Amino acid sequence: MITGLTLVNFKAFRRLELPLGPLTLLTGLNSSGKSSVLQSLALLRQSFGRLATPEAGLLLNGELVELGTARDVLHDDFGPADDMLSTDAPVVGFVVDDTEIHGRVIARYDHQQPDEDVMTAMFLGRFALPDSPFQYLHADRITPAVTYPRSRQIAIDRGFLGVRGEHTVNYLRHHAEQEVPDGPLCHPRATSPQLLDQTVAWMQELCPGVSLQASAIEGTDFVRLSYGFGGTAGINATRRRRPTNVGFGLTYALPVVVACLTATPESLILLENPEAHLHPKGQSRMAALLSAAAATGAQLIVETHSDHVLNGVRIAVKQGVLQPQDTVVHYFSGNGAGTEVVTPRIDKDGMLEQWPEGFFDEWENSLDQLLD
Repeated sequence: MITGLTLVNFKAFRRLELPLGPLTLLTGLNSSGKSSVLQSLALLRQSFGRLATPEAGLLLNGELVELGTARDVLHDDFGPADDMLSTDAPVVGFVVDDTEIHGRVIARYDHQQPDEDVMTAMFLGRFALPDSPFQYLHADRITPAVTYPRSRQIAIDRGFLGVRGEHTVNYLRHHAEQEVPDGPLCHPRATSPQLLDQTVAWMQELCPGVSLQASAIEGTDFVRLSYGFGGTAGINATRRRRPTNVGFGLTYALPVVVACLTATPESLILLENPEAHLHPKGQSRMAALLSAAAATGAQLIVETHSDHVLNGVRIAVKQGVLQPQDTVVHYFSGNGAGTEVVTPRIDKDGMLEQWPEGFFDEWENSLDQLLD
């Protein structure tokens, strides 16, 4: 498990030292650097195949992230990184502290080739990152569609859902009978511990009565997803509905649900805005799912703008699903000259020890105006 991450001269950060836990929430203002934290880990994962020799480099554009060129990732006000490398040349550095190991990646910025998308890098120490089961879901996830891709190599051989979750339906189709181990992730109202039934049970937390069906379209490279609903108000429960006739919320949430249900104690899951397109109750239940995944031993790093997700995690701590030390909350705020990160801690009762200015306080601000 990654316990700490240090970024040097990377995008929004001159230097950032960030403790991480089993469940880490990244909150705060737009364009304050939250996504850059997730991107840094995805960048290292993306580049690890190339970081096997001293001549290898950081692959800025690939399957997980597309960051542009070297000039795009170098912090505008870059400074020396003497603790990482004794050189006058600008460098971009990453330090990843794991439970028992420590690794560094130092990438040189070449003034002669600022528009290259590969940066010469040195790889020092050892990382668990390239070996752990891994999912990264962007904020821009799959939308309702008639069909989804059917790739055995990605969804089945690698077990990767895709950064947009585009391979989730095929993964679910193939692994429908895989069992979710008994524990916090196993939904008590599911009809069985099998993955499809567990997925349905958690999705019903977001939309009561919904059911799923994932099937291959013979003779094509596509799979089909359909929804069913309870037979009330004259609706036939056996009638299936295309995702395009259901709405965004369910399809948008599906990759997050499957990523959490298939997490193992070695998994690293990076999530951007898991609450997107969900109503407040659904956002709270999504937080319960994230907390359950962390309680199984997986590590989740989650960017969120939702106070319902935050409060759902606080409730999980109060209920004993997670211990206070298992949760880390970072609040990012910018003043135009840089980014400040405040880390309010959650106690055993789910209370926050501090409430920084601007930290999920808009409800109170609006209430003050209404009562004024």
